[in-house]
Amino acid sequence: MTLSLESRELEVGTRGRGLVDVTAEVQAFVRDCKVRHGLCTVFIHHTSASLLITENADPEVHRDLERLFARLAPDGDPLFRHDAEGPDDMPAHVRSALTQTSLAIPVQAGRCALGTWQGIYLWEHRHAGHRRRLTLTVIGS
Repeated sequence: MTLSLESRELEVGTRGRGLVDVTAEVQAFVRDCKVRHGLCTVFIHHTSASLLITENADPEVHRDLERLFARLAPDGDPLFRHDAEGPDDMPAHVRSALTQTSLAIPVQAGRCALGTWQGIYLWEHRHAGHRRRLTLTVIGS
């Protein structure tokens, strides 16, 4: 069996704190790789944003996640001393540390094998919009 390995960078613009659905871009990359079965990894090159596989149907799930993380790592918390870029600086790092910087998703029949209600999201933890860099890698046959 011959394995194929493909990798590509994806730049994603955010509008500030919140979730950005990147499922279509990741699925398109997997499809273009022509790998039938294997593994897709997604890695984010930042410490104040993260990756998440979560609900793709009810946007209230995303709002609930934001409310929970606002409670766990509130902006301007006096506990945090690292505030070089403002009151959301350290809370963004905490949010990233509590979530994921990489995802591993099985590829089956040429697609990411996501559940019915699952989507792949970049979660921006800063208030300002940013350009975020992801590396997508697919290995398989």
